[in-house]
Amino acid sequence: MSTTWVPMESNPDVMTKFLHKLGVTKDWSIVDVYGLEPDLLALVPKPVCAVILLYPLSKKGTPVVEDEEQGDKDKDATCSDPAVFHMKQYIHNACGTIALIHSVANSLETIKLQDGFLKTFLDKAQDLSHEGRGKLLVESEDISTTHKDVAQEGQTEVPGEEVVIIHHFVALVHKNGVLYELDGRKSGPISHGPTSPETLLEDAARVCKEFISRDPEEVCFTVLALANSDASSL
Repeated sequence: MSTTWVPMESNPDVMTKFLHKLGVTKDWSIVDVYGLEPDLLALVPKPVCAVILLYPLSKKGTPVVEDEEQGDKDKDATCSDPAVFHMKQYIHNACGTIALIHSVANSLETIKLQDGFLKTFLDKAQDLSHEGRGKLLVESEDISTTHKDVAQEGQTEVPGEEVVIIHHFVALVHKNGVLYELDGRKSGPISHGPTSPETLLEDAARVCKEFISRDPEEVCFTVLALANSDASSL
């Protein structure tokens, strides 16, 4: 079932444009998180609905997509809350789009979607399993075409399909008082303990530090946030 997309650059402008094309209102945008210490976190606009982490998945180089067998063996999932929207990744290089979908889909109490490709997708996906949602994305030509168009607009040269991408996006979101890590390669959401809308950014920063501590010599980590700088619009 797997297919391959052009990888999305960890570029706030590109990712924001993608969300707006899908129907997210323009008061919401992706912004850089320049550091994980309190003084730098304080610079991030509020409110924040999700934090997105890009990290090196493998130094040896393996395709960033999960297969059926790997998913069945994955024991990391620790969430039983059906309200958490999670989808499986079947598409190589789609982790950026999936992280953005996870971020928005779990924040619909705050983010009001306009009629568009994403609202249509989420309406269809709501009652599906995480596998069914992943298969629906494979079939969603509107989202695929939008991803391809926007991914071409990054600052770096678009790699060919034969190039193995070793970096991976995951989303960190708040749902019903819990901080969840959402990764299309995992069989379900992973709980990282309690959080709240007000403390999501700081709690997600703690999780990001845990990722970084696994490989302290690695420098290729990027942290982004889905934020609304116009609090009066909420």
